[in-house]
Amino acid sequence: MAEISTAEVERVARLARLELTENEKQKLTQDMGEILDYIGELNQAETKNIEPISQISGLSNIARADEITNENQRDQMLQNAPETKDGFIKVKKVFES
Repeated sequence: MAEISTAEVERVARLARLELTENEKQKLTQDMGEILDYIGELNQAETKNIEPISQISGLSNIARADEITNENQRDQMLQNAPETKDGFIKVKKVFES
């Protein structure tokens, strides 16, 4: 197992502003060691002839053309508003000046 000390766990916890009990420190020391071991295993994988990929599904972006599909419906929209002023929807104040 990768060597990680309780002091290192305490330092990480302090940086993350976490308060840990002694049991949690021991458990995290073990867990972090196992994680580092797994990363070590992954680092040993042969990747020289492997091309990087960004996705594996084979799908490509499908985007429709950006075109206007509705005519100007401002007047119809304003008919649904409880109160309007100068062609806009009037709302109550949010901030006091």
